[in-house]
Amino acid sequence: MTETLETLAEEYPEATPYIQRAVDEHGEEWVLEYYYEQLYPLGRVMAMPEKDELPFYDADEHDTMTKEERVEMYQALAAYRENLRTGTKPGE
Repeated sequence: MTETLETLAEEYPEATPYIQRAVDEHGEEWVLEYYYEQLYPLGRVMAMPEKDELPFYDADEHDTMTKEERVEMYQALAAYRENLRTGTKPGE
């Protein structure tokens, strides 16, 4: 596992501290469960690994989202935030 952490740090030097901090604070399972919502959006400002590149990801235990699923989720979150900001309901 240490070797894969080193590889992650080499490939994603800016992102690795954020991922490690989240693991230290919340644990690996939390990171895997909330990766797309909490960490992956950092990809707007730095290179972020895909969820299945994380050293503690196990394909038999965890699932990933396709790019289309991520786009759909982020569009829904954007619409939700806009509704909160404007005080409107969907469709108004």
